[in-house]
Amino acid sequence: MNETPVATRKEDYALVLDYLPIGNSGEARKEPIIQVVGEHYFTLLEIVVIPGKAFAPLERVYIGKGERQNIAQIRGRINYDKLTSTGQRETDAAVHQIVKAREAEFVSFLNRAGSINIRAHSLELLPGIGKKYLEEILRQREQKPFESFADVSARISHLGDPTEIFVSRIREELKGNEKYYMFSKAPAEEHFDRGYDRREGHGYTPREGSYRPTYGSRDSYRR
Repeated sequence: MNETPVATRKEDYALVLDYLPIGNSGEARKEPIIQVVGEHYFTLLEIVVIPGKAFAPLERVYIGKGERQNIAQIRGRINYDKLTSTGQRETDAAVHQIVKAREAEFVSFLNRAGSINIRAHSLELLPGIGKKYLEEILRQREQKPFESFADVSARISHLGDPTEIFVSRIREELKGNEKYYMFSKAPAEEHFDRGYDRREGHGYTPREGSYRPTYGSRDSYRR
């Protein structure tokens, strides 16, 4: 299957993390902005919006090609530490909502994920999954593919809530300190996060059912 590198892919929809009516403090230019997380690649973005329209946390906005209602300009990618305190607090709720909505894709990841190298499996990058759980997951999925998170919980004793496992992993990826980026883009460097070109990276998209880890690569976001 031919795949487009994650670094070149763009979001169509995002969830609002915070709304700043006059922008970030300390910026000379005062304009209303929202901080958002993309629904597909968990891209953190800062967006200039039309004055007079307020945005609520977790509000869904269209940021794809074509006409964007109440969106003036996508400034570019931001890193987790550039989110406001409100934005950081809302991140878990937003990621939880996205993971639940895309449950089938993450179940597909559990069914299809493979090894990173001869010593490590990609499933071991998920919080709480060591060798014991890895062996059980592989054994169970070989007998019959998992059908849902509930099915995973029923067949893998004491594993914990699969939703929270994925949310925890994505949270750590968004913080930008991971070696591998399975579900999100690697963080943007300061001088790249406003649209400068750079080398493309790769990653895992559950919908496509393939795994290619991102080795800490960084990229830009521009439409």
